[in-house]
Order: sequence, then C-alpha cells, then structure tokens
Amino acid sequence: MREALAVDKWICFAVVALLAMGLTMVLSTSYLYSQERFADGTYFFRKQLIALGVGLVGLVVCSFMPAATLRRLAYPLLACTFLALILVLIPGVGIMRGGARRWLALPGFAFQPAELAKLAMVFYLAHSMARKQEKIKSFSLGVLPHLMIAGALLGVLLLQPDFGTALILAVVLYLMLFIAGARLPHLLGTALMALPVLIYVMLTAEYRVRRLMTFMDPWRDPSSSGFQVIQSLIAFGSGQFWGRGLGESRQKLFYLPEAHTDFVYSVIGEEMGLLGALIVLALFSVILMRGLRLTAKIEEPFQQYLAFGLTVLLGLQGLIHMSVVMGLMPTKGLVLPFISYGGSAMVVNLAEVGILLGLSRRRL
Repeated sequence: MREALAVDKWICFAVVALLAMGLTMVLSTSYLYSQERFADGTYFFRKQLIALGVGLVGLVVCSFMPAATLRRLAYPLLACTFLALILVLIPGVGIMRGGARRWLALPGFAFQPAELAKLAMVFYLAHSMARKQEKIKSFSLGVLPHLMIAGALLGVLLLQPDFGTALILAVVLYLMLFIAGARLPHLLGTALMALPVLIYVMLTAEYRVRRLMTFMDPWRDPSSSGFQVIQSLIAFGSGQFWGRGLGESRQKLFYLPEAHTDFVYSVIGEEMGLLGALIVLALFSVILMRGLRLTAKIEEPFQQYLAFGLTVLLGLQGLIHMSVVMGLMPTKGLVLPFISYGGSAMVVNLAEVGILLGLSRRRL
C-alpha cells in the first residue's frame, strides 16, 4: 500500500482539485440546458460521473503498467487510432454534430477518437524517438519519418474537420522533436514549408476565415460570429474578483453557447471571479511544473519523452482553452481537461495522468 501511494502528491492534489471543480461546474452550467433538452437537469452531470468512474479505473490501471508494457502499446495504439479516425468519416458509422463528423456510436455512449489520437501520438513519438535516439539529428532518418506519420494523422483529423486537435498535435510533435535533439534548422525549415499548407487550410474553409476575422474584431458581428466571444468576455467581466457565487451565472442562461464544454472557463470566471480563474490556472501550472520536473529526473529515453509529451499535452489543452474563452486566440472547440463535460476527454486525460503518476512512483 505504501508503494502504491508513493506517487507525486502535487500532481494528485492538482488533478483532484480540478475534478472537484469540474463536477461542480458541469452541474452548474448544464442543469438548465439538460432540463430543457432532456427534461432531466442532471443528465449531463450523471454521464460525467460515469466517465469519471471509468477514467479513475483507467488511471489506476495505467499507473501500475510497467514501462515495457507501455512501450509495446505504441504501434497497436497508433494503428487502432488510425482505424477509428477513418471509421468516423464513414457515413452511418461516424456521428455528425455541429457540421463535424468526430464521434463513433458505441453501445450506450459516443466516443471521440481524436482524444485517443493525442495519446497515441505521444506514445508513438516517445517510442520512435527513443529507438532512433542516435539518428535524431539526421533529417531523413530522425525527423522525416516522424513528420510523415504525424502528417497522416493530422490529415485524417482535418477531414473531420478538427483543426484544434490537429494544431495541438503539431505543436506537441515539434516540441518533442526539439527536446529529443533534432536540429533547429530542420525544425524551422519544415515549419516554414508547412506554413503555406496551414494558410490554405485556414482560408479554404469559410467558417475558419470567419473565426479569424472575429478574433481580430468580435464586435464587427456581435449577433453572429462574435456572439460567443462577446458573451464570454461579459461573463468574465461581470464576475469581477470574487465572482457572483456558485450557480449564479447569468451568461449560462442560454446566452453563452456550449457553456458546459468549450466555454466552461468563462462561467468559472463569472461564478468564482478572477480568484477562481487564477486558482484553475495555478492548478494547471502545478501539473505542468511537476511533469517537467519529473521529465528532468528520468534518464531512460522512452519514459522521459513520454512524461514530457503527456505533460505538454495536458498543459497545452488547458492553455488554449483558457486563451480562446478570453479572446486571446480564435475560437476552437477544445474542452478544458478535467473540468469540461466530455466523457472521451475525461477518460483519456485521466489515463494520461495515471501514466505520469506511474512514472513518478519509479522516481520517488
């Protein structure tokens, strides 16, 4: 029992605090919406509780997995992810919501393979970079193969379309290549070569152009494309320092779309004020700092890259979500880990934390 509990206490504390806040906010933000849609105010809250239970089981299992077992999962997990992402694109198999085809219908629930893609990408990169550690400075052997596999994965994600997840994975890819020792000219050169593709992808979709223009000036169309961001900023402003109080948000009353998922941080700012928003930011900072500290302690390459990749992945998702709802980045459909409603994200994020805790147990 003592050995089982010998994990990074700070990561545990931060995740438990975020989960407690998340359950509170899911109930607060979704009650009226689920009452209106399903005649059951606790519909989303109960589903989140089930996802939390499954995720905690996954956390415990992953925390006790030997590093060798985790490494053997790299290619099977990547293959399963590709298969799931392709199945999503098949009409009748993938579920269409909000103009995007991102979910698979499974008995009793819908699963979002893009969440699994984040974990699969980190596993693949950690395994491959550890295996090619002596060749990572070579473009043809150390950089290009990773770019090709990652590019194929990002291409399937863009077909859904899921630009937000593709962007996160691209950033994780380059950061992991950098810490693995890839040459900076190779990284900068390939990034510049990919820039025209990025611009093309952004400008060929009308809704992405609209989001970009809204980011520049949300008040140019306050009743349509700028509505979400404006309502989010109103929520933050009305919360002031101490907030209106739990359950007292006004923007969640059908003013702020997706208040329980993509814009949950706005309601935190309104109900818990600047203080609550800073507490959430501090908790994610704890996970990020402890994860990077763990990375520095590990000497075995695969485990080191895995710890770094998972830490950066969790930190990036939190940072981008918070930036979007505060109008610092164009709108993207990204949840806030451990807090936003979403079963797939909850299960995968807790599995990622379980792996980090398992790695920390071996270093304490």
